[in-house]
Amino acid sequence: MSDKPLQDDELFLRLAQETETAPRVERAPSRVKAKTYSALIRRQEQSGPLLNLAETRRAGHGLCVFESLWEHMPLGASAKCFNCCSICHARVLGEKVEPPPIYWGHCPYVAFKKT
Repeated sequence: MSDKPLQDDELFLRLAQETETAPRVERAPSRVKAKTYSALIRRQEQSGPLLNLAETRRAGHGLCVFESLWEHMPLGASAKCFNCCSICHARVLGEKVEPPPIYWGHCPYVAFKKT
């Protein structure tokens, strides 16, 4: 029985030596992530209104600079559910430029270039 662990160790060592390392996994370009995110948000809007910005903030999600401005505008309740990204230049840059030259906090299109 004392020979068994040694045989297992030798077997696993030999398997490890004969195993090729997996090739580095390519990540999707930030442009593809941005386009996918935009499409998912448009799809989500079709099923009903998005959370309003105050609810989004309370749920622990940060708001970008434009969403913060929009949140403080004297607008009706339905306007507070508006997807600011749909008209933001960051979305356009995120979908067209690799990597996008945008840097402000809590912007999903900025986050896509980091992952």
